[in-house]
Amino acid sequence: MKALLRLVLRLLFRFRAYGTESLSAQGPVLLVPNHVSWLDWLFLWVLLEGDWKFVVSSVVAETSPLHRLLMRNERTFPIDPSSPYATRHMAEHLRRGGRLVLFAEGRITFTGSLMKLFEGTGFLLAKTPARVVTCYLRGAERLRLSRNPGKRFWFPTVSAHFSGVLDPVRPEHLPVARQRTMLTDWLRQRMVAQQFEVEMRHGATTLPEAILETAVARPSFVSLEDAAQKPMTYRKWVVSAGVLSRVLRREGGVDGAPVGVLLPNVCATPVVLMALWMRGATPSVLNFSSGMAVVAECCRVAGVRRVITSRAFVEKARLDLAPLVAAGVTLVFLETVREGITLADKLASAARFSLMPGGLLGSLASPSDPAVILFTSGSEGVPKAVPLSHRNVLANIRQMLAVTDLNDTDRVFNALPLFHSFGLSVGMLLGLVRGSYVFLYPSPLHYRMIPNAIYEKNCTVFLSTNTFLNGYARRANPYDFRTLRYLFAAAEKVQQSTVATWASQFGVRVLEGYGATECGPAVSVNVPVASRGGSTGRLLPGMEYRLEPVDGVAEGGRLWVRGPNVMGGYLNGSESARKSLVDGWYDTGDIARVDEDGFVYVLGRLKRFAKVSGEMVSLTAVEDALAGAFPQHGPRCMVAVVAEPDEDKGELLVAVSNCAGLTREEVRAAVRAKGLTNLCVPSRIAVVSQIPLLGTGKIHHRELERMLREERVAQPA
Repeated sequence: MKALLRLVLRLLFRFRAYGTESLSAQGPVLLVPNHVSWLDWLFLWVLLEGDWKFVVSSVVAETSPLHRLLMRNERTFPIDPSSPYATRHMAEHLRRGGRLVLFAEGRITFTGSLMKLFEGTGFLLAKTPARVVTCYLRGAERLRLSRNPGKRFWFPTVSAHFSGVLDPVRPEHLPVARQRTMLTDWLRQRMVAQQFEVEMRHGATTLPEAILETAVARPSFVSLEDAAQKPMTYRKWVVSAGVLSRVLRREGGVDGAPVGVLLPNVCATPVVLMALWMRGATPSVLNFSSGMAVVAECCRVAGVRRVITSRAFVEKARLDLAPLVAAGVTLVFLETVREGITLADKLASAARFSLMPGGLLGSLASPSDPAVILFTSGSEGVPKAVPLSHRNVLANIRQMLAVTDLNDTDRVFNALPLFHSFGLSVGMLLGLVRGSYVFLYPSPLHYRMIPNAIYEKNCTVFLSTNTFLNGYARRANPYDFRTLRYLFAAAEKVQQSTVATWASQFGVRVLEGYGATECGPAVSVNVPVASRGGSTGRLLPGMEYRLEPVDGVAEGGRLWVRGPNVMGGYLNGSESARKSLVDGWYDTGDIARVDEDGFVYVLGRLKRFAKVSGEMVSLTAVEDALAGAFPQHGPRCMVAVVAEPDEDKGELLVAVSNCAGLTREEVRAAVRAKGLTNLCVPSRIAVVSQIPLLGTGKIHHRELERMLREERVAQPA
């Protein structure tokens, strides 16, 4: 019977199993798979030999004669889920050397992703010497007999991936309740890591392949829309990219060479990116908000000789392209390219997508080839060119998908610029690879329009920064964000006042994350199933960390990270920048601590520490203490903190604000209210008309320091 069923599953579902040698381990052993469909037991049963028993609900077993036939036999271990003795019976069976298959989620997933694990599993591990084998059933969530809210098929490809035999670390010195929680958490993290590892091993290896794979599976799904309100299906925008790639090939000059992309958040941008990947070229996404002189320098560093842009965008944004022309850069306008498109181009691209989609990709890139060249924010120096490989970006996308339950029905709203790694990778590419709707909005500064757009489009995922979130909160109606499931905030420190405002005013939890352009960008993130206030979440699966002690810093250390999403090296940068990547370890330049449960707390940039009277003071901590502390000066009051040299104390803190009426007594009271010492009180207050911000909403501290230097020269103290 098993041999026959294995053949049937192989024919219908192309079923394969990996790592089955772990199933021969002698008891006590607990096999824990993810639970995604009604047929999960069948995919496992045909592989199990010997005394393996499936833990089933005795209540469900009485539902019908068919349930009794399947769930009341020598291969099952019935328990009453409502009985407090159910876990004890399983523990006794394991102590006798038994082997159990336990769906620790307790239900079929309603999201297609791993849900919470019941702590009874942790109790079993704490109270028995059982070892663990985890299993990732890949593709079963697409079965008709699943509860996945997205696209489902009769015969999707399904595979089973088994881990090695794991020995959980049992902290016997802790109370049983704490052991149970820790072991349940350990098991879930192990299952999340396994999902990521399997997807990296068996999934597409380049970004265009991953996107095309999703597009072929769901060609009529509306995947893109922008402020022009013209939705694009996967078929439409991938075929458009194929047409553009044919025209670019005729013109020449793009195959294998970096090509600049100077475009805003519109549907044309992913079309251009896909077209360049189809041609084997590397897109270099340029930050138009930094000024054309800086853009020209970025082109020189990245070796960009051609830049694709739009006349309409250049005119609307009032960009002066003279520095690019002077640098010898050839400008390619999409309006001109559109005039060269023929009917033959359209028919050929449409035919390839329908009959031979792989033919659209042309020369296939290697996973280690650069997928995109981005540039650091430049908040503390000249922007550095960061080439991220296909493997880097895909790893970061799959890391995010492993820890979240994003599904086909989610609708992503992204107003963060695509020249920023957070906006590009998490805000756009993640949705396109996953198969979710993505709305691209051209500017994050439209504080009144963006809440209305999220409300109108019923978006469920929103990305932003602390600065922008405060702007939206001032203008939005409390009902505008009713559909949000995920609100990710990163790029700058999220202040507790912002978290409190969004929780009380909109009922939305802000999930803070942490990252760097060099890491693709996400490093850690809070998610609903594992969130801790004040932290930036746990490190994503596949990542390692180490903390190096820093002189004068009592808490935490300098954070180094390593993982498949970390870049291979800069295209430019100083000698110190190149030293920030050693044997795959990237020096984030941030001071952080990690608690016993693995949550990361970023205390501030090392460059954002000042040595006052011999003590290290975190400027980020002082800024956080002053954020939102002065409602009497209006909701637009902002305060930034920088340091300046001092002959007596080494350095002094300066509070820079756009509030003319702010007094030092008010600042001192706010700092002390947060429990900080007198060393953290700024020595003076500088008033500016506007706090300079970067395109991502972060405070431009380098520009602030320049403004203060000029102020001190003009008006010596």
